Amino acid sequence: MKIKFERSQQYQLDAIQSVVDIFYGQPQASGQFEMRLDTGFSGLMTELGFGNELLIDWNTISDNVKRIQTRNGINQAETHDGMDFSLEMETGTGKTYVYLRTIHELYAKYGFTKFIIVVPSVAIREGVMKNLEITREHFEDIYGRHPFDYWVYNSKRVSSLRQFATSNQLQILIINIDAFNKKTNNVIHRENDRLSGHKPIEFIQSTRPIVILDEPQNMESTQAKEAIASLNPLCTLRYSATHRKLYNLLYRLGPVKAYEMKLVKRIEVDSVIDDPDFNRPFIRLESITPTKTKITAKLTMDVQGENGPSRKTVSVSRNGTDLFDVSNGRAAYQGYIVDHIDAGNGYIAFTNGITIYVGLAIGAHQDDVMKVQIQETVKEHLEKELRIYNEFSEGKRLKVLSLFFIDRVANYADEEGKIRKWFEQAYTELARNPRYSVLGLPPVEKVHNGYFATDRKGNVKDTSGNTQADDEVYELIMRDKERLLSRDEPIRFIFSHSALREGWDNPNVFQICTLNETKSEIKKRQEIGRGLRLPVDETGQRIMDHPINRLTVIANESYDDFARSLQTEIEEETGDKFPKPDNKRERRTVRRREDLRDNKDFVELWKRIKHKTRYSVEYDTKELIEQAASAIKSMPAVSTPSIHAVKSGIEITEQGVTTKMLGVRQQSVTQGSEVPDLIGYIQRQTELTRGTIAEILIQSGRLSDVFVNPQQFLDFATRAIREMLQRLMIEGIRYELTGQEYEMLKKFKEDDGGFEEELSLYESRIVRVTKSVYDHIEVDSNVELEFAKALDTREDIRFFVKLPGWFKVDTPIGSYNPDWAIVKQSKDEGTKLYLVRETKGSTYLGDLRDSEQAKIKCGEAHFGTLNVDYRVVKSAQEV
Repeated sequence: MKIKFERSQQYQLDAIQSVVDIFYGQPQASGQFEMRLDTGFSGLMTELGFGNELLIDWNTISDNVKRIQTRNGINQAETHDGMDFSLEMETGTGKTYVYLRTIHELYAKYGFTKFIIVVPSVAIREGVMKNLEITREHFEDIYGRHPFDYWVYNSKRVSSLRQFATSNQLQILIINIDAFNKKTNNVIHRENDRLSGHKPIEFIQSTRPIVILDEPQNMESTQAKEAIASLNPLCTLRYSATHRKLYNLLYRLGPVKAYEMKLVKRIEVDSVIDDPDFNRPFIRLESITPTKTKITAKLTMDVQGENGPSRKTVSVSRNGTDLFDVSNGRAAYQGYIVDHIDAGNGYIAFTNGITIYVGLAIGAHQDDVMKVQIQETVKEHLEKELRIYNEFSEGKRLKVLSLFFIDRVANYADEEGKIRKWFEQAYTELARNPRYSVLGLPPVEKVHNGYFATDRKGNVKDTSGNTQADDEVYELIMRDKERLLSRDEPIRFIFSHSALREGWDNPNVFQICTLNETKSEIKKRQEIGRGLRLPVDETGQRIMDHPINRLTVIANESYDDFARSLQTEIEEETGDKFPKPDNKRERRTVRRREDLRDNKDFVELWKRIKHKTRYSVEYDTKELIEQAASAIKSMPAVSTPSIHAVKSGIEITEQGVTTKMLGVRQQSVTQGSEVPDLIGYIQRQTELTRGTIAEILIQSGRLSDVFVNPQQFLDFATRAIREMLQRLMIEGIRYELTGQEYEMLKKFKEDDGGFEEELSLYESRIVRVTKSVYDHIEVDSNVELEFAKALDTREDIRFFVKLPGWFKVDTPIGSYNPDWAIVKQSKDEGTKLYLVRETKGSTYLGDLRDSEQAKIKCGEAHFGTLNVDYRVVKSAQEV
């Protein structure tokens, strides 16, 4: 099965364009929209090969960066003085796809040919290679079949770097930071007879590559930064969800925005908690901290209080400490007197012979908790399979995967391992349930598999995840990524130790369960990152905006603890405020009012708003020409291209690779060897006729700027035309009836807000009402909460409904789901008003995003066609 990629995801296109726009003014690549009058190579030529050449100065780039930041709503006090640029994209939103497509876009537009992707680990390296493989056909559909090479740097085949340097075709090299950040150990820094006495790295340096850093927060040491600088990059592009330091931030898609835009799965937490058993001693050794004067152990235990026992964390530092006294006299702790605390080996010993190691506990039902976690995971998995079977048609169904993290391989890999035994028992028992008979479930021995590192004898072993032994595991799971998505492959449950904690994910992981005998050190963001990506069906098509897109984390901690930890991590790493994950255990079923079909207020309201429409766009071409010409006339001055050369000294010492700037030289470039096709370029970007474009350019009075800097003129002019065109399209939109209607009763789908008899809603987001379709309404903000409560208490409001997610109006910029439909009794009591209202924090359109303004204008036009009063309000008082 091949994963299909969507070419028109706007947020990805915005990220790509943010990088492309750094180079506004750089001459266009030959052969696209101009013809060359000479036969010379347009890039940089050296004795070692061909490279990238920058023909605009830093001031131009700095101005470009500021415009990009303004466009993307990024507030940054000043531009960082250097060709380093950061893009922040949440895990699961297609970061690797974005930078790979950016490479093709930069090659297609500006002719840049040399790119290096630097990675911090084998896992990420394998992921990049897999993405290059599976996106090749997709990018050929977009950019044509231009030849390009990609490979992983291998120190045993350094001569391949000569090909990288001498080829004038697109070259993509993937290299691990450890391969070039040490002078004494790295082959890349040694002179090589097979390379005519050159050092391999000199071939890279000669090309002035565009360097892409994948997860740059792992490459922020002084040694790593100096090594990256030693590549002599034209610029460095940094992509991560969790930057440690930002350099000229161009684009930001943080966790909150990605979550709100439904670009990643929603998150559920299924908590399995060991309730305190106060009938026996409970002791968990949390940590041991040594200092010069004492060693302190932190214990969690039961302490007697005024209102009974409670579980608390206490500190113990003296031999002879009696836990009977620490517990305030709880009899269960008699005999637990501290004998000694061993910081080196990480344990505490008591005089009764009991020894407890860090992360372990006595008196806990740990095995029982793990067993229930497994049962919950299997049950949740089968329920999702059943739902997909019922809701998706044959040929469009999707594979469900569940991922288990375990901290001791033997617990699964051994034939009698307890995790393997518990899983097989749970699956076998649940698979017998007649509820799942339609799924045709495979036998237990075929549905699960483990991915673990092995020793030289082939025996599986526990590893840290970044050892040589893990390499084969990464390669195996990467090769299996697409196979695991096939419904013909029976494996549904994946068990892993540490190998899959970074660098690997799978879009169809819907359940993640962490089974630990010791305290888990894995971060929440790292854990959920394995399954955040939106799923694909059996044809490889991504499933967008569907209620099935939920990731369930089966946790052995409370929902509140999980949410608190996740939020703390996000705030520490990004500064964002993130919505709490939904608690799967806190849902409420709400019922539709029984008289809905006979309720005259609702029936009359629905009669007015149920009609579907289609839109057409009308605008005055003459007005477009005048406004676009005026916009081009007032656009910024076009500056002359120039060569910007930076001379650096490179020294290799025992401490690593260092660089020193020796001088900067700038020289203007004489234009005239290329004649750009202005109209063809702008037509591709705007789809306007050649005559319209020609008239705009003539009336602008700025055509002479073409001879100053053709590409910068094209960039500025295209942007001005597109802004005017979009504005006029929305202003000139017209709707007409199609003769079709929205169905009042839809097939039941969780969270679509439909009008079926029952809905399952999250209790934390509902408000009780009496004048609507259901006895509760789910709201998304405080504005909606207060609005619903106020409508429900107003005597002149007879009925109101929050329009379901499937009630959508088509617009030129995507579908639009209006907020509220309302029935209001008029002042004279003789008539009723049927209204549609959109709730916003402000009723002034200038305060809203451009896309929100546009959709509101389309809403006005749609409901205007239906003769239904539509307005934007901030509160219920304005209804």
